[in-house]
Amino acid sequence: MTHPWTSAHGIVLRDLVPAALRRAWVAEGLCPDRDLYSLFSDHVRDHPTREAVVDPDGSLDYAELDAQVRHIAARLAEQGLGERDIIAVRVPNGRRAVAAELAVAAIGAVALPYPPGHGSRGPVSLLSRSRASAIVVERDTDAKAAVPDAQLPYLKAVFSWGEPTHPAGVDLRRPARRPFTPRPVDAEAPARILVTSGSESEPKMIAYSHNAMGGGRANYVRALSCGHPGPVRNLVLAPLASSYGSLGTSVTVAALGGTLIVQDGYDPHAALRALTAHRPTHVFGVPTMLRRLAELPPPPGEDLSALRAVVSSCDALPPATAEVVTRRFGRPVITIYGSSDGVNCHTAATGTTPEAGTGLPDPAVADIRITEDTGEICARGPMTPLAYVAAPELDARYRTPDGWVRTGDRGRLDEQGRLHVLGRLKQIVVRGGYNISPAEVEQALAGHPSIAEVACVAVPDEELGERLCACVRETPGAAALSLADLTGFLEGECGLERRKLPELLLRVGQMPLGPTGKICRPTLALRALPIGWGSVGHSEVRR
Repeated sequence: MTHPWTSAHGIVLRDLVPAALRRAWVAEGLCPDRDLYSLFSDHVRDHPTREAVVDPDGSLDYAELDAQVRHIAARLAEQGLGERDIIAVRVPNGRRAVAAELAVAAIGAVALPYPPGHGSRGPVSLLSRSRASAIVVERDTDAKAAVPDAQLPYLKAVFSWGEPTHPAGVDLRRPARRPFTPRPVDAEAPARILVTSGSESEPKMIAYSHNAMGGGRANYVRALSCGHPGPVRNLVLAPLASSYGSLGTSVTVAALGGTLIVQDGYDPHAALRALTAHRPTHVFGVPTMLRRLAELPPPPGEDLSALRAVVSSCDALPPATAEVVTRRFGRPVITIYGSSDGVNCHTAATGTTPEAGTGLPDPAVADIRITEDTGEICARGPMTPLAYVAAPELDARYRTPDGWVRTGDRGRLDEQGRLHVLGRLKQIVVRGGYNISPAEVEQALAGHPSIAEVACVAVPDEELGERLCACVRETPGAAALSLADLTGFLEGECGLERRKLPELLLRVGQMPLGPTGKICRPTLALRALPIGWGSVGHSEVRR
């Protein structure tokens, strides 16, 4: 991409990596210099009857999936959508989610996947800030909460598999007026926007090119096979619309030509049955998912002979969890240090011993360096994204002038070049692999009429790593608040997603203050420890 990419509604994306480096990675064969749909089309041609997607409705081979992709692409094009549009995809895991994302790539548009769920605040923010031209949802009714017309003047079409009720609704069940005809797409143009789960008050959006998805991100998944021949069959337990789940459609299917196995929601019992029924070569999940899977007893006739490795990412893998998973499945456990911002390092070659840290950086994915002043981990390579979307302040904060990504994490490289992650420079709460921004929850709670002061802190948890505790001082004369009062307000009045809701409540008569007069969060975190999971005074939110 020699010039900045500009959307139909004025979103400008500049590639922050020097063009000479991008060309060098293509010349070295680290990026395919092909768009995602053309890569997918090669697999359709070469093995049309290979399983492409396995979901609760059954399996779909490459030829069948391509027919669905072409149909959706034709319907998108009929609405005037094309290479200058950002199109949101909010569809549950399954064939429709895969087909929709590939269809967006096929017309040269940019996909903005976002997991379905409760709460409208996140989707409205993403659609508004990205100036998305359209959204694809499972059912028209799914769009009602997330698509308030008054706030989204750029949204021109709402696609769904059902009779439209939205004024801009388009029924994807109806045939296209003319067949879809692919056109060349610049491999360095944006293809997919990855969304963080929120280490800022708003979820960050990071734009990746076709080359970065089909190159660097595909290279890391390819390396997990450690030389094993044959196509991969990846059981992905994370939402396909998440950063971690991006290894599904763009990588497993489009770039690698493998088989993607998904559930419409995480169910450890169903996932365990899938190990025998669908014979995945790899299982991808966050540590909590893998621990719950490993704790289930083997079902009758369990067959793990196809399984090569179990892959953990999105959160630190506790040694006890790694031991349980290894013992239960008898396969290597690979842990990945990475983020949607553009860093990746994994233990496929080194193993998960403490001495190995998070493994050796792979230049086919991303080189890693440590800054001398703060010890911050920085990364740059074939998987490096273009830029943040509609957030020049984030580009200034997290990207260097020569294209390196600043991760916000501290680390070191040992004498053998292995990366060791030492902690975070920025504060977030990591619950079971999902990042929760305390600042976002605090900002929302500050609008509650009975709250005078609020601070949110992390409380350690053996199962999920951390849980969010809301520490509040009520306004004088107000009735005592319960955890249900807070979560009801956050979800009902503020539209906050359920997975971001606090699970602990600490009521204080006076906020502790530090030397500068600010609320002392470490003191609050210590006070919250006795009301941790399972202790007296804890209130639980079922999820």
